[in-house]
Amino acid sequence: MEFWSKLSNGIDRINQMLGNAASIMILLSCVVSAANALMRYGFDISNNWPLELQWYLFSAAVMLGAAYTLKRNEHVRVDLIYSHLSDRGRLWVDLFGLIVFLMPACLLFTWLSWTTLFYPSWLIQEHSLNSGGLARYPIKFVVPFGFFMLSLQGLSEIIKRIGTLKGEIVLPAEDLHYEKPMQ
Repeated sequence: MEFWSKLSNGIDRINQMLGNAASIMILLSCVVSAANALMRYGFDISNNWPLELQWYLFSAAVMLGAAYTLKRNEHVRVDLIYSHLSDRGRLWVDLFGLIVFLMPACLLFTWLSWTTLFYPSWLIQEHSLNSGGLARYPIKFVVPFGFFMLSLQGLSEIIKRIGTLKGEIVLPAEDLHYEKPMQ
């Protein structure tokens, strides 16, 4: 289990860094938006690239933040029975959801977005049709990469839950109780 625990910790560290980067991207998106508004309305200077950069940053933040959100156990759940289960029961429900739903969906979306979204765009070096627009293929890469990182984080969560069920890993209490108090 030591190898798997180290793998899980490595995945967690990578997704922690990507989550931090996603937070910075949200801030940068706001700065770009404000600067673009100032240039457009204050100085009557209009460019397309700041508008595109703004949604590039936000899109990347969403895709990269998904794995970080899973790591922190903060995805939205519809709780019908989860809160009534023991900690062990919650681990089994989490494992079932991760293995049966999350992993197949993420791997499918990684493959589909690579083959139908990013790869064709990269082959033709797709760019925006707008004057002064940005290249499209870099942001299209973020979609399969985001799903791939989400699947890796799913693997990390599976490892942690199996280790906890076997008594070899101790999950923090917040990983077993997803409802957190208002901050």
